[in-house]
Amino acid sequence: MSFATERLPGQIVIVKNMLRTTTLGRTGLQISAITLGTVELGLDYGIGAAHRPSEVEATDLLHFALDKGVTVIDTARAYGDAERIIGAALKHRRQEYVLVSKVKSVAAEVENLVEASLRELQTDHIDVMMLHCGMELLPDADATGALERCREAGKVRYIGASIYEPEAALNTIRSGRYDCIEVGYSPLDRRPEAEVLAEAEKAGVGILARSVLLKGALSSRYRDLPLGLESLRHCVKQLAQIAGSVEELPAFAYRYVLSRTPPHSALIGTSIKTELLAAIEAAVRGPLSAEQLAAVRTVELENERYLNPGLWPS
Repeated sequence: MSFATERLPGQIVIVKNMLRTTTLGRTGLQISAITLGTVELGLDYGIGAAHRPSEVEATDLLHFALDKGVTVIDTARAYGDAERIIGAALKHRRQEYVLVSKVKSVAAEVENLVEASLRELQTDHIDVMMLHCGMELLPDADATGALERCREAGKVRYIGASIYEPEAALNTIRSGRYDCIEVGYSPLDRRPEAEVLAEAEKAGVGILARSVLLKGALSSRYRDLPLGLESLRHCVKQLAQIAGSVEELPAFAYRYVLSRTPPHSALIGTSIKTELLAAIEAAVRGPLSAEQLAAVRTVELENERYLNPGLWPS
């Protein structure tokens, strides 16, 4: 495939109209294949030395993402200053992107949290508001009801849930109450392929894939993983061999996840332009070959609990 490109030192930049878009399930929202996740704009986050940008740098990154064709911004009340920074930076470009945010799944607090998000984000509506779920097997029914009231009031267009375990994802989809879910999906965490992706497609539920790089483990940062994760390190090395090198592994991971639809978009949580551009380039390059996909599926992590970074040794 040929690319229309421009140059940034040491990095290819893909022009805006090359990044494909798709429809986010039954919502009808048109979204780009890459979503910018903003946890690193508001918190120190990631493996090794975190790069939390200044507000000026964060603002520049947000505009840069939109200029390069990224049309989904993902954030949350729990992401520190991220919502405030997005609101200040992009209030005049609100019509150019789909806004996804999340609130904690506590029924008594949901409506107030949604109001706080609207104020911080300087907008009159949030396109997709999700419940930020923990390990429960179904989002809280009362919290969902509160979110539905926000939708009826026009403050939220669609509702969803950010989910961890495949069983929880299936329960959420089958409940019929959620328009979109966010799930972990990567070349190591292939559990959504068993049932979740097909069930979501059948139900018209949008899928956003998060943890594509497993908090940075599927990159050169794997060397900074906590002690006790030797099996994860071994799997990363196997995947890097298939990808060609550890430097090529992040792009390889995005191409793996976007080799099928759903997911409708893959999140990259980053504060660094070159990392964002690498994900965009990977999406433009398209799916992996059948041989590469088959090779990935030979790599198995012994302990599934380590597919959730929240369960890693500290």
